[in-house]
Parts: sequence; structure tokens; C-alpha cells
Amino acid sequence: MNTKMINVGLTERFIQESTLYTGMKLGRVSSQHKDLYKVITEHGEVFAEVSGKFRYEARSLADYPAVGDFVMLAQSEREEQSLQAGDRAIIHHVLTRKSAFERKAAGTSNDIQVVAANMDIVFICMALNHDFNLRRLERYLSIAWDSGATPVVVLTKADLCEDVQEKLNEVYTAAIGVDVVTTSGLSEDGFIAIQHYMAVGKTFVFIGSSGVGKSTLINRLLGETIMDTKETRNDDKGRHTTTHRELFVLPGGGVIIDTPGMRELGIESADLSKAFVDIDEFASRCKFSDCSHQTEPHCAVQQAILEGKLAAERLASYLKLKKEAKYEGLNSRQIETEKLNTIFAGIGGMKNARKFMKDKQSKRKR
Repeated sequence: MNTKMINVGLTERFIQESTLYTGMKLGRVSSQHKDLYKVITEHGEVFAEVSGKFRYEARSLADYPAVGDFVMLAQSEREEQSLQAGDRAIIHHVLTRKSAFERKAAGTSNDIQVVAANMDIVFICMALNHDFNLRRLERYLSIAWDSGATPVVVLTKADLCEDVQEKLNEVYTAAIGVDVVTTSGLSEDGFIAIQHYMAVGKTFVFIGSSGVGKSTLINRLLGETIMDTKETRNDDKGRHTTTHRELFVLPGGGVIIDTPGMRELGIESADLSKAFVDIDEFASRCKFSDCSHQTEPHCAVQQAILEGKLAAERLASYLKLKKEAKYEGLNSRQIETEKLNTIFAGIGGMKNARKFMKDKQSKRKR
């Protein structure tokens, strides 16, 4: 196995799958600019685009290569030649992803965009100044758990916060079972806590709002200034620096994927059972198995709120994300139907509700 490819995350799993495609070379997507990809191979980086057949057979945006994907390549003109650094190549296949961080694509379509693929750890970055938002953190955690990778919360700009321990205690209630580390932009060794996670062959993705310090952390981990950084605005909100997703190889092996700042993420799918494990535990004690945790009697979740064991805001966030995940991907008419079915669930759904209203109108006419 080529050492360079091991350093960028190539494992036996991908090698075995690659043997299904003869006459092609294996590579990993390191960046994307519209329809042009940069791919790392054992001989260096090449530029590539998807084949016409690939484009024709792709059913959705998520089928296309994403940063972090392992792909099968062939040279654009004479496929029997070996790919060399700087060559142009054609991507014919994307190997099965072991994990993927997804979000709803921009615009009105219901298409899904893969932000990063085949990562081992998702570093969720949140600054300890005005960016601090527990509800947004819960959203990020739900999606990160669902991706198949392990989330780690990184609290940045500790030097700008006067009550770090208080904020940490709040984060612990929202990130149950998740590692939480703090970093400072003023300290030269402020990134050491993150560096402990770095390992040969592992892939790490950094996500978070613009200006939380992702680029600064990545520069320090890489040992050189590769990512542009900018000062925060006068209102203490971050300026957008990263404009596209890109994969960087760490000096000691392993890779980092940086992503553009994302203040909000539309939920396509989420693992609420891991992100809200405390609510699930309380819910298991409710009298009714289908308890909505709102008005039902003997609700253990509501009792936990009364006893101060659970914050009402956390339950509200859970219910909001659960509802959003239920409606994600539906058009306006389908969403309206789902809402009506929920409203009339007590009498058997919307179909029975219409029958009830029709019978009621008939009685009035008599």
C-alpha cells in the first residue's frame, strides 16, 4: 500500500472495493471548484471532472464526488497510461462512503449536499463570545452523530470570555457523552488540546459559523499559514474567510477538511437519540409509549423539567428538531397535510377528520 495514500486515509476497505474497477487509479478528492476537482493520487495531485456516463446516471447532487471521497480515475485521453501529477483525469466512480456530513443544498430544491466525506472526527467549533448558542450546538451535534463520525466540541476564543467555566457547564448539558475542549487565539499552544486527536490515516472535519477561528486552528495544526484569516467585525461577529471545502494533509499524517462557515444547517437526517440521550432516558419512564412530552399525564420528561433536572429550552429544541426532520424534504402541500394529520391524530388522522366534518355538515342540513 502506498505510504502517501495511507497518510491521507486510505484503508484496506477502500483498497478492496477499488479492485472491482480494472484499468483505473485510486485517488481522494481534496478540493472542488464548480465542476472541476483536485484529486490526490500516489503520484501527486491531478485535476479531474466526472465522466458523461457518471453525470447521466447521477440521481441527485449527493451522488457527485465530495471533498474526502475516494474515487476511481482514468486518464482523459489514453487510459492505459499512468496518471502523473498535474494530469487531467476523468472520475468514473465514487467508492462507498463510510461517513458523510450532509446538509440541504441552497435554493428551493430538496437536494442534499455532501459537505465532507469519510471523516473520523467532526470538530464542531463555537466561539465563547457572541457566537455562543446552545441551540445551534444541539443542531450540529444531531447532524454530526448522524454522519457516522464522532463529534468533538471545540470552544474557541476563550481569551474573550469572562465566564469560561459557566459556559463550559452549559455545554456539558447539551453535549452529553461528547469530548469538549477549549482553545485560545492568544496562546501559542492553544491548539494542543486538538492536536492530541491527530493521527496517521485519520480524517478530521472542522465545521462552525464564520469567524469562530477554524482557519487559525488549522494553520497552527499544519504548522504554516495556508488558510486566510481575518479579524472579527466591530459587532464581534466573524467575517467569512473559507469560501469552499478543502482537504489538507497534516505534517505527521492524517488530513483536515475545512468548510465554509455555516450558521444554520437544514436537517435532512439527524440522530436525536445520541444528541438528546438525556431526554430519551426520561422518556423511557413516561406512562404512555407515544407520549409527546407536552400535555400528557405522568410525563417523566415534564416532571424532569419541574424538578430542575432538564431545561425547558432543551426540550423545546428537541421537539423543534424532531419536527423539522419530519417535514424535511416535503413540499408545502405535503407539510400542510402532515400538520393536519398531527392536529387530528386523536380522531384517526385527516381522513377521519374530513369524514367527521362531512357528517357534521349533513346533520346541520337536516
